[in-house]
Amino acid sequence: MKYKILETPSCEEGYELVQEALRKKSTILIFAYCRVSYEGRALSELNWGERIIMIKPDGAFLIHQDKKVEPVNWQPPKSRTRSYIKNDNLFLESHRRTPKELLTVEIKKIQFINYANIEDYEELEQAGYEKDMGDMIMEKPHMIEEGFTPTAREYSVEHGFIDILGKDNDNNLMVLELKARKAGITAVKQLRRYLQDLENTDNDYLKDCKAQKKKIRGLLVAPSIMDDALELLKEEGIEFVSIKPPRELKRDKKVTLDAF
Repeated sequence: MKYKILETPSCEEGYELVQEALRKKSTILIFAYCRVSYEGRALSELNWGERIIMIKPDGAFLIHQDKKVEPVNWQPPKSRTRSYIKNDNLFLESHRRTPKELLTVEIKKIQFINYANIEDYEELEQAGYEKDMGDMIMEKPHMIEEGFTPTAREYSVEHGFIDILGKDNDNNLMVLELKARKAGITAVKQLRRYLQDLENTDNDYLKDCKAQKKKIRGLLVAPSIMDDALELLKEEGIEFVSIKPPRELKRDKKVTLDAF
């Protein structure tokens, strides 16, 4: 990793390092006393304080305070950064073209500034989410019940996207709402809205998948469910299936003779 560090530099020295880093498409990290203004879809101002500024080669621009996980101000990748000196202070601007947005940082004092050329080609692998549950159910539909046949994923209705549509042995339509964590009453209400969307619509999909509209079954699929949610399920005639999301990353999977 190639890097350069300056401690308590002048704003002029900080400007020179930022310019060098932008030319080299480096990641820039600054600890500085600054104030921030934003103009775009809204307006915001953050008065003087000590903050962390991060500028990435893809154009992402983030400003962090000493609390919370999320940045207090930020611009997304593909934003354009420029710097200049005005009234002895260092100015950093992040411009976004669409929608038109401008984030401006005025720096009065720099405690620490560095840049580094980071090499990282890996993609984050995740497990234990609704998508992983969906993949698992599509691969092993009998986990829901014997005879269950999934027919569509992320099916659009008026109030959102149904996670999985399918049919049971009697050709009834099955609507699955997946939750990777303990399901609450909000999940039940969400599934109820999806069922109402299908019941109130002369839906062509029901004909395409050859499911008779004599019955539409709603199934909430989650590891567990809260008591109030279970009570509402019973009132609405909705079913609950307990399934835990897979916790295995793809790189942990080993090829065995069972795969052949």
